[in-house]
Amino acid sequence: MSKVLITGCSTGFGLATAQHFLDQGWEVVATMRTPAASTLPASDRLTVLPLDVTDAASIEAALAAAGPLDALVNNAGLGMLNAVEGATIDKIREVVETNLIGPIALIRAAMPGFRARGGGVVVNVSSTVTVAPLPALAVYTGSKSGLNGFTESFAFEAALHGVRSHLVLPGAAPETDFGKNVMERIGFDIPAEYESFVQDYLAKLRGSTEVTQAEDVAKAVWRAVTDPSAPMRIPAGADAVTTFKQAGWPLP
Repeated sequence: MSKVLITGCSTGFGLATAQHFLDQGWEVVATMRTPAASTLPASDRLTVLPLDVTDAASIEAALAAAGPLDALVNNAGLGMLNAVEGATIDKIREVVETNLIGPIALIRAAMPGFRARGGGVVVNVSSTVTVAPLPALAVYTGSKSGLNGFTESFAFEAALHGVRSHLVLPGAAPETDFGKNVMERIGFDIPAEYESFVQDYLAKLRGSTEVTQAEDVAKAVWRAVTDPSAPMRIPAGADAVTTFKQAGWPLP
C-alpha cells in the first residue's frame, strides 16, 4: 500500500487532499500543528501527527513516526495581505519560514528515505500569484516564488534518485479557512496610504465568480503524485486555469 505525508491537514486544501488520498485507498499521514483539531474520519489507513514545519525537531519526530513514504505533499502555508510597510519583519519571517524554508527542510529530511526506496514524489503547493502578481501580496508572493524556483531546480537533483518533483498552483480561495485567515490578517497596521488600495483588491476578489475549491487542489495533487507524465506545474481551480492561459503557460 502506498503512503503519503501531507502537511497542513487541519482545514482547506490539506484536509481535502488527505481525504482524497484516503478515498483512493492510500495510507495517509496527515500532519498539522494541533492534531486534536483534525476532522478526518477514523481509518486504519490514517495517522494524524503533530508537525510544525518551522521547527526542526518537530520535522524529525514526524518523519520518524511516519516511517517509509512514497510521496510528500508540502501544503502547509501562511498568507499575508498587507503593504510591505505595514508588515513587521517578524511577520515577514514567519511567512517565509512557513512557505519556503519549511518545505525545504521537510524535503531534506525525506530524501534519504526516498533514496533508500529508489524513488518517490514531492509536491509543493504554491500559488498563481507567482504567475500573475496581485496587489498587497508582495511578501506572500515572494515566499511562493521562492518555492517555485526551488522546486524547479531541485527537480534535477531529485531525478538522479528517481524522485519526481511538482508544483500545484491554486488560484484564489476566499472561502477556505486559509483564505479567511488571510482576510483576518489585513487588520495589522496597514498604513493609511494603502487602506483603500487593499480594500479595492478585496472587493474585486469577493466579486469574482472564478475561484479555487479545496477539491480542485486535492485532484491536482493526486494527479501530480500518481501520474508519471504530469507536468512540473499544474493549475488547480478555474481561476488558476484562466491565469495560466492569460500568461501563455501551457495547460496540462
